[in-house]
Amino acid sequence: MQFIDQAQIEVEAGKGGDGIVAFRREKYVPAGGPSGGNGGRGGSVVFVAVENLQTLLDFRYKHIFKADDGGRGGPNNCTGASGKDLIVQVPCGTTIYDAETGDLLGDLTQPNQQLLIAAGGKGGLGNQYFLSNRNRAPEYSLPGLPGERKLLRLELKLLAEVGIIGLPNAGKSTLISSLSAARPKIADYPFTTLIPNLGVVRKPTGDGTVFADIPGLIEGAADGAGLGHDFLRHIERTRVLLHLIDATSDDIIRDYNTIEQELQAYGRGLSERMQIVALNKIDAVDRETVDLDALATQLNHLSHAPVFLISAVTRTGLEPMLQEVWGILDQVNALEEAEVFS
Repeated sequence: MQFIDQAQIEVEAGKGGDGIVAFRREKYVPAGGPSGGNGGRGGSVVFVAVENLQTLLDFRYKHIFKADDGGRGGPNNCTGASGKDLIVQVPCGTTIYDAETGDLLGDLTQPNQQLLIAAGGKGGLGNQYFLSNRNRAPEYSLPGLPGERKLLRLELKLLAEVGIIGLPNAGKSTLISSLSAARPKIADYPFTTLIPNLGVVRKPTGDGTVFADIPGLIEGAADGAGLGHDFLRHIERTRVLLHLIDATSDDIIRDYNTIEQELQAYGRGLSERMQIVALNKIDAVDRETVDLDALATQLNHLSHAPVFLISAVTRTGLEPMLQEVWGILDQVNALEEAEVFS
């Protein structure tokens, strides 16, 4: 399945039905009168978030979505049938923008959350509506109003509590495969991960926490270099960033600073996000020539974040790191709850 996280579509609500001109003509009823009914309201376009969709792939092949028009009014003061609303399903985490103005229309993050995107047109008035003492036989009606039409830009931002970031080949895919049942492509060359991968990691309590393996960032990612700019948006919703660094690199501090500079350049509060730093691939480091503890201390002073020495391949050091992740998530949840009730 292709991972599509951006799409542009056009939506149009249904036109309201026309009102009609009609008069009562009943046997043995000497005084007839206007009886043209109003037109029905046009159908609206409503977006709803669902859990069983993971990408915006459906919108790559269908770009125009139109709701049903309202029915024409009928005689005997009958109102036309309302047009059926068009329900458009999108993945949880979809952000909807007006493509022409750039305005944010909505952000669907919860299952079954709905958003009215385009309202259907109002039905036209039949001639019975214009009956008055001065006009006992109106011979005119009104047409239905057109429905709203909008050009939309859809962006999908993954809903994950922990985002795994780092340079290409830092071992992010190996880590998420070690922590969860996710099975991303793993190889010993850069950019093997071309799409974000999600994995559910179980807490000791049994609850599941979603980790996202974000494709490798490089210098200039915030300006569009490499794959990073396309996928930086997927860590906007994360609560904790797990910054993975290759311990076999010839300059670990440089690697750390490269990613941090891209987070700052991208903005949206990513550089202020709570973070954990992990030196990965310690199983491939000669501990007699490389002082990993000293490097970890240096990173701790630079990042002001906890630093762990791990090996995703051998699963060394993963448990203490996860305990730190659970502790930070508990702190974040407690702060959010305090803000809600304050």
